[in-house]
Amino acid sequence: MAAVDTARARAQAVLRLRGRAVATAALPAACAAVLLAGRFTGHIGAPGSPDAPLWDGVRWAVCAVAALTLALAALVGRAHRRAVPPVIPAVPLARADAPELYRLIEELAERLDVPAPAAIALTPDCDSWLEEPHRPPGRRTGATGRGAAPAAPVLVIGSPFLWWMRAGELCALLAPVVAGGAAAADPDIAAARRWVRTLDASLGERRRGPAALVGLVDRRLLGACREHSAELEHAVAAWSSEQARAVDYGPRIAAQAQVGLAYAGWDRLLTRVALPAWRLGLHPAHLNAGVVSALTELSRRDRLADGYENRLGDRPACDLLEEPGLVDTRVSRLAAELLHEEPAEGWQQLDWEDYPRLVVDRGWRAQAAALQAALGDDRVHTGPALDRLLARLAAGEAEELAAALAGQVARAAEVAPPLPPVRSGRDLLVEHLTATVCCAAVDAGTAAPGLDWLDGPVLLCAAAPRGELAPAVAMAVEDGQDGPLRGWLERAGIRVERPVRLSG
Repeated sequence: MAAVDTARARAQAVLRLRGRAVATAALPAACAAVLLAGRFTGHIGAPGSPDAPLWDGVRWAVCAVAALTLALAALVGRAHRRAVPPVIPAVPLARADAPELYRLIEELAERLDVPAPAAIALTPDCDSWLEEPHRPPGRRTGATGRGAAPAAPVLVIGSPFLWWMRAGELCALLAPVVAGGAAAADPDIAAARRWVRTLDASLGERRRGPAALVGLVDRRLLGACREHSAELEHAVAAWSSEQARAVDYGPRIAAQAQVGLAYAGWDRLLTRVALPAWRLGLHPAHLNAGVVSALTELSRRDRLADGYENRLGDRPACDLLEEPGLVDTRVSRLAAELLHEEPAEGWQQLDWEDYPRLVVDRGWRAQAAALQAALGDDRVHTGPALDRLLARLAAGEAEELAAALAGQVARAAEVAPPLPPVRSGRDLLVEHLTATVCCAAVDAGTAAPGLDWLDGPVLLCAAAPRGELAPAVAMAVEDGQDGPLRGWLERAGIRVERPVRLSG
């Protein structure tokens, strides 16, 4: 129980700092009240006494300090009442949307002998935590004092866990998180956490004039309790771990092995698969289903992932939802809103079966159009012919083309921010040349755009090895050697003199 005692001791230390801050603000007013009372009763600086002028000066000075201190305390109190602690956006799950998941969490809380979370929400991230519900300004008085019963927190679950993990693994993984409900229910710990969050939120607001002093006060107070707050959270984590140790310890160790895999698959899905769609104003509607496909594909390719595919026969945790597809759509939309700038015309929903046509082919042709503009060709429907492009590369014009292309992409990014970030150098030219080659292969009918769950947009070509395309393009750009690329184009059945279409 050492962790319990440490957590409560640190919380009480934070609350003592809060109490001392309030006492410091009230001290000048108390001194002024004593001096004024002494003046009226004749006990301190009575009129006509030799020391009356001295005490009158002291009274005026103390009253002035008290007035300034009370004014500053009023500004600080007003700022704290209005401060809104940041809350990470999440998709709320009503009990009707996931009755089995609620029942699973409540049974877990009962086994841990802790209060059950008040609600459940999903976040598009590989993390889980307890989120204290925000109370509107002016309605906090019932829960800020020591001894008041704090409201139950919300359990926020990382959505990739829910789709990739089995139901038993999810329960074991969430045991330490749910066990944190005991600390959240402790009045002193809840009050200390709430005050630190209020200070942090208040410090994040910009102020001018005399109100800028509020930031100075908040910074001093936050610095004074920072060490106690950090140790409080460490002790709470140890406390929660101790409580969860006896619950599904074996499955919890196995579930921890899935956390790193889920994180890697989720990160790769977002950067390789979702990002190209977001740049075009499209948001894939089922990212969580996609991460299952990506990790399943990884288990087939990577010997380090042997055995992971065998788990797929067990019941997935997403089966605890009434409508997993609908929830996945809501979480996927939130991921797009959080991780990418929304296009001017708003997001358009995308199903995975439409990804090759609407994202891969469309993205390639947009890059081919940018390369055409860099070449100085103003034709609308047809792009550059590969033979002329390769001839210019063989003539040593790669640096000139790369500079023109970078300028073209930069101008397009100013008009349409969701386009890829501007890069410089020959990497940009390699990327756009590869896209142009892919368009030519699709136009020739010997290849098709495709989706690889681990690599994103790919060219599906049976006539020529896909793995040979990247080094051939790199040699043409970096060294001006177009022979390997011409050979690949010939094997793929592509006529290099034929202009590339800019529309699918």
